[in-house]
Amino acid sequence: MRRQLTLLAAMSAGLVASGCIIIANDGGGQTVITPTSPATARADTRVAIALSDPRRPEEDRARDALRMPLQVLTFAGISPGDHVADIRPEEGYFTRLFAPAVGDEGRVYAFVPTRTAEREKPYADALAATYGNVVPVVGLLDEMRFDTPLDVVFMSQEYHDFHIPAFGVDVARMNRAVYDALKPGGLYVVIDHSGRAGTGNSEVQTLHRIEGDFLKAEVEAAGFVFEDSSQALANPDDDRTVSVFDESIRGETDQFIYRFRKPG
Repeated sequence: MRRQLTLLAAMSAGLVASGCIIIANDGGGQTVITPTSPATARADTRVAIALSDPRRPEEDRARDALRMPLQVLTFAGISPGDHVADIRPEEGYFTRLFAPAVGDEGRVYAFVPTRTAEREKPYADALAATYGNVVPVVGLLDEMRFDTPLDVVFMSQEYHDFHIPAFGVDVARMNRAVYDALKPGGLYVVIDHSGRAGTGNSEVQTLHRIEGDFLKAEVEAAGFVFEDSSQALANPDDDRTVSVFDESIRGETDQFIYRFRKPG
């Protein structure tokens, strides 16, 4: 399989105490994160705890090899005490990771767009029933608001959909609403299916793909600074000419992960 990730269910107390936290094995040896501060140590430990949380369903664990949660959570900077919004979480794959990662002192907002609320609000309610720090929120994407400033706004494989006319979203206003919801220095993390260079948002409905440079320019126009990208979900074997739902590529599309920061 192109993406492989074997997760460890527990960590050695001695390694944690020494500052080296073994949290994954990629098939070629253990991945060791050496914290540079007590805060980093707590964050790394919490990611490992989230991955091994017993409340995660088996179907989520089965998807880990393709969704690369260790790399995603680390790249997104999810830390204990954070307030995180998971935009359109649907069944809640990432919400179920964020909740234990931020801990009891943190909060995760499961934001369900008004247009899809009839089907998806029950998912958010079920997440809240399982995790005491998950808060369901229903609203318009281009008017999203939260009751506290956020550390991270996270959006996985959804941004392109919001360009589909039927959603009725003003994407520029949505990005500005995200900007306004974040604390100064807060992060906007976006994962999406890569479109070919020059296609912009012209294939969001047909192939469910969006050109990375097009998305980057839109987000930057809201005031964000592009900070970094990750190749964790890249697949050079995807020629990006077929729908993401085509059986030849479903689950293994070429995807980009972008991290933007609100100045301050």
